[in-house]
Amino acid sequence: MSYPVLFTTGGFAGIAAEIDAERARQDAKFGQQNHPDIAGDDDVQADARAMFEDLAHEYREINNGNLDPRDPDRRLDWTGILLEEVYEALAEEDPAKLRA
Repeated sequence: MSYPVLFTTGGFAGIAAEIDAERARQDAKFGQQNHPDIAGDDDVQADARAMFEDLAHEYREINNGNLDPRDPDRRLDWTGILLEEVYEALAEEDPAKLRA
């Protein structure tokens, strides 16, 4: 499949094509999925977002090197980066910011 040029970062067009192909497979398998960001009433959503913000903060501290200096493994890794970003997104209330 041919894609319009949307990305200027070298090597990203191939990754974008892989993502698009995976999304097409998911749509074919499951159909379109339109679920809420967080289920529950306003209080449940507020509690969940507060919990996710706390977790995002913890991973931000870890990723910034604010760890126990006695910890033998103080390396930044992709798991910590991913979790920080996911928890930040889960804590976000503004739909426009979620799409950014």
